[in-house]
Formats: sequence, structure tokens, C-alpha cells
Amino acid sequence: MRRKAIYPGSFDPITNGHLDVIERAARLFDEVIVAVAENQNKKSLFTIEERIHLANQATRHVANVQIDQFQGLLVDYVAQRKGHAIVRGLRAVSDFEFEFQLALMNRRLKEEIETIFMMPKDRYTFLSSSIVKEIASLGGSIDGLVPPNVHTALHQRFLQATPSNPT
Repeated sequence: MRRKAIYPGSFDPITNGHLDVIERAARLFDEVIVAVAENQNKKSLFTIEERIHLANQATRHVANVQIDQFQGLLVDYVAQRKGHAIVRGLRAVSDFEFEFQLALMNRRLKEEIETIFMMPKDRYTFLSSSIVKEIASLGGSIDGLVPPNVHTALHQRFLQATPSNPT
């Protein structure tokens, strides 16, 4: 039986911390689906189509990874895709309480679906999409924090948002 894991998130944008978890999950499972969440209640920098495109480009070197989108209950999506596990990244102790609550609720809804917690490499424990967006929006360096395609996309997005200086 092929073991399939689902790694859900907003991935707005995908970071090197996400990639670290994806690459390691891909070694543990036969197939990993990176499930980009479509959440109308959350204001995203990139559209769902852009986030999927960025994730596809960033993960194309990992043969057993595919990118998909979902909305609604995660456990319903996992069941529909015949997944065996949900992969969640834990950066710090502060993530644990929230992730633990989600895992317990998901288990209550569909007890046959396991949740696997993975910690990124220590150099990414501080990293989040929100921090990356803030640094990029303020003109700071995001070198080494995101894949090259995301670096370019962020640079272009914030360059477009900056009003031109009158001369």
C-alpha cells in the first residue's frame, strides 16, 4: 500500500522552512500532497493560483510531491485524496498548543487519519510566511529564506506596490 501524506497550509508564500518539511516528508511517504488552502477569510498577498504556481516551481525537484488546492474541512480533503497522514510543521513551542488542538479535533472527526509533526531545521525555526512578507515589504533581504522563484515574485510584488518617486 502506498503511503500518502497531506501537508496543508496557506503557503503565502512558500518558504525554505516549508521546503525543508516537504523534502523530509517526501523521504518518509510514497507521496506528499502540498495542499494550498483557499480561505476567503484570510487576506493573502498572492492569489491561490499564484501560490500553487510558486509551490509547483519550488518543489519540482522532488519527484513524489504534487501541489493541489483545497477548501473546507481538512480531514474531508485528506479522506477524499485517500491520505494516511497530515503533516504539520512545528517551529517552536508556541506552535505546539494550537497544532495539538487541531490534531485532536482532526482525530475526533476522522480517527483513522494521523497527524505527524515535523520540526524544520534549526535555521528555519523562526521563519514564517508573515515574517518574510514583512521583511520583503520593507526592503529587507530575504536571501536564504525563500526559494529563488519566490524571491523574484516577492520583489516584483513589492516593487509594483511602491509608488514611483517624482523627480
